[in-house]
Amino acid sequence: MLAGVAGAAFPLALTAFGAARAEPAVIGAAGMAALTLGLWWRQMRLGRQTTIHAPPASVQNASPPFAAMVERLADPILLVAGGAAADPSARRYVFANAAARGLLRIQRAEGPLTTAVRAPDVLAAIDEALFRSAAADAIYHAGGAQGRLWRADALPLAGEAGAPLALVSFRDETGFRRGERTRADFLANASHELRTPLASLTGFIETLRGHARDDAAAREKFLAIMHVQAHRMRRLIDDLMSLSRIELGEHIPPSGEVDVAAAVIDVLDALGPMAEEREVGFLSTLPRAAEALIPGDRDQILQVIQNLAENALKYTPTGGTVVVEVLASLDAAAAAAPVSTLTAHRALLTPDRAEEARYVAFRVRDAGPGIARAHLPRLTERFYRVEGQKSGEHAGTGLGLAIVKHIVNRHRGGLTVESAEGQGATFTAYLPIAGAREPRVLTG
Repeated sequence: MLAGVAGAAFPLALTAFGAARAEPAVIGAAGMAALTLGLWWRQMRLGRQTTIHAPPASVQNASPPFAAMVERLADPILLVAGGAAADPSARRYVFANAAARGLLRIQRAEGPLTTAVRAPDVLAAIDEALFRSAAADAIYHAGGAQGRLWRADALPLAGEAGAPLALVSFRDETGFRRGERTRADFLANASHELRTPLASLTGFIETLRGHARDDAAAREKFLAIMHVQAHRMRRLIDDLMSLSRIELGEHIPPSGEVDVAAAVIDVLDALGPMAEEREVGFLSTLPRAAEALIPGDRDQILQVIQNLAENALKYTPTGGTVVVEVLASLDAAAAAAPVSTLTAHRALLTPDRAEEARYVAFRVRDAGPGIARAHLPRLTERFYRVEGQKSGEHAGTGLGLAIVKHIVNRHRGGLTVESAEGQGATFTAYLPIAGAREPRVLTG
């Protein structure tokens, strides 16, 4: 068998497997992809082809089982031909499996490399493999709302007749790198935000152990303040933990199905006692049953609805009304459109490929004091608070809108705010009914 592929396939596989010895995780994808693409390249060379053609059909003719395997690999795989080293425009991708076409949004079976990859670090790593016969890697930022991070490994392949080849495989490292960043952020945020209530608790404890030990009135006052601070610390830790969990899985699309209208009913029922206490009413407009179904994580969708509705409830004065709407089957432009021309409008999160999906929009409008235009862009920042916000036992942790944004992002949705001082505020979260389509590959 080795003799049959020694002309090209064996050196290709040997190169890939040699690199895999240093990096075991690439054995399955890179090694087998190299063997399959080597068979294709050898067939093309023996057929005396003078130009490089896209290989899907050729690979299938040479080795159908291996071709199907490479096509269905979860890791994106590219085969790149170098051309002249001094001419960057001569580098071409000559094969991309389904995962690579989806990641790089490739629309043709072959083409100039720079139409698929524009990241300078990744292009430099590919050049290392093509012209210096050295394995190289780089971090590829996929961009978009999810901000996924991939490690691109470029392996040199032993081409024939002076034609350099490189096998480029991508590995999703979003979870790993996001986990590192989330842990660092959690420690930094917790240590910073817990410092003030801890200092307050420590001071009151020292006072109660000292001259206020026998002062009943002071003791009751200080214990009440300590209760508020301890409650705030608990809510802060709960929100930080929740945000950390959401961020860790933000790049993973949710499974399950959620009826947004039914979720709104559940949340408004739960907030009923709080609304009665504040003498604030809810006015809801909901679609018919099953018209607002989306793919999603029900617990997280409930959290989005509750955070936005509870926020509106807190800032609506006594006797006011919070308006809640669920709108079904909107395009992206309609879902993100402003409700009023009298307020400033800001997109806090815009979904990728928004024009390719239909959305269910959840909208909450309060009758509060409103928010000045200058504050709108920063509302979803951690711990950002608008001057003059409520304080005391029901004060927020400054994480509610950050949590909403990350949950909506995980669901590939969008988030907008519109407000003006004295005009209240309207928040709209819109979530896709179906996922975006994969890019179509042109074979002509």
